Amino acid sequence: MKKIIVATGNEGKMKEFRQILQGEDIVFSSLKDEGLQNVEIVEDGSTFEENALIKARKISEITGQIVLADDSGLEVDALDKAPGIYSARYMGEDTPYTVKNNYIIELLKDVEGEDRSARFVCVIACVFPDGRSFTCRGVVEGQIGYSEKGENGFGYDPIFYVPELGCTTAELPPEEKNKISHRGRALTAMYDKMKEYGIV
Repeated sequence: MKKIIVATGNEGKMKEFRQILQGEDIVFSSLKDEGLQNVEIVEDGSTFEENALIKARKISEITGQIVLADDSGLEVDALDKAPGIYSARYMGEDTPYTVKNNYIIELLKDVEGEDRSARFVCVIACVFPDGRSFTCRGVVEGQIGYSEKGENGFGYDPIFYVPELGCTTAELPPEEKNKISHRGRALTAMYDKMKEYGIV
């Protein structure tokens, strides 16, 4: 049995990792599982790729294991691609997402239709104990909705509207969301890459 550590304490993310990257001989372990949830990681990169690699490298150095880490966020074109790499820390880390979501809706109150364009970006980094590393990127295009809708998903999902599906990503069942989501796409690319490296 091969253990791969996922550098997150977010249960929603762990669920998605396990659903998409399932392998018979792999067990995925979270920072909480490893007792590492309080490790200080300074995400001072200027891109999603840099921040994902910073997280994965730090945990790999501590554990000597293969580590996956993601950095993801929402880019809103009318807000100069904010919150971007600061999505999790936008308005403060402990600010509830319903507050963040409604703040973004308020900022866009005079913006209509396609000018509300936005995308979810996810970059997943894989770091090996010997220092080798690679990243995979997934993107899903959409728009910012006019109100929060849907009970599924987490974070900015209730305001991320996908025009071709006619709903927000929070209105999709988990298995449907995984097929089209930024993290789902990045994880699918990661699965193919891990196969190349003989990890899965």
